[in-house]
Amino acid sequence: MAIALDTCIIISRKNKPVPSKHFISIVVIQELIAGAADASVVKHWITVAQQAEEAKRLLVPTVQDWIEAGKILNSHLRGLKSRNKGRTPKLPGQEKQRIIRDVLIARCVKRAGATLVTDNLKDFKMIERFCKLKIRSGREFFG
Repeated sequence: MAIALDTCIIISRKNKPVPSKHFISIVVIQELIAGAADASVVKHWITVAQQAEEAKRLLVPTVQDWIEAGKILNSHLRGLKSRNKGRTPKLPGQEKQRIIRDVLIARCVKRAGATLVTDNLKDFKMIERFCKLKIRSGREFFG
């Protein structure tokens, strides 16, 4: 089973090495670099990104991912109905910046056919209404 780890999982596991068999999103790398405590941590995550790219395990949003992310956000901001789950609670505008990264992660993980391991189940379940995605909690995955 192909696995991708969300930022919160990597942080909660005290930045333990990401197994090379797992996918990692460049969006997750960006979040980890942004929150890095020092230059050595930044360098570490740059190396992880480069190694994942070489192994063809780095998930990078495509033009289509950006377009679909815009459509998903639009549906949430307007409180539209999803095809099979009814009306979506309207997302406040100030939430848009926070959730855009999660939508991009979801799109890339879906495109890779992977399962996202995250403890941010609330946001990803909301995204899943418009972007069918396989999700597992960290507790469920790591036991």
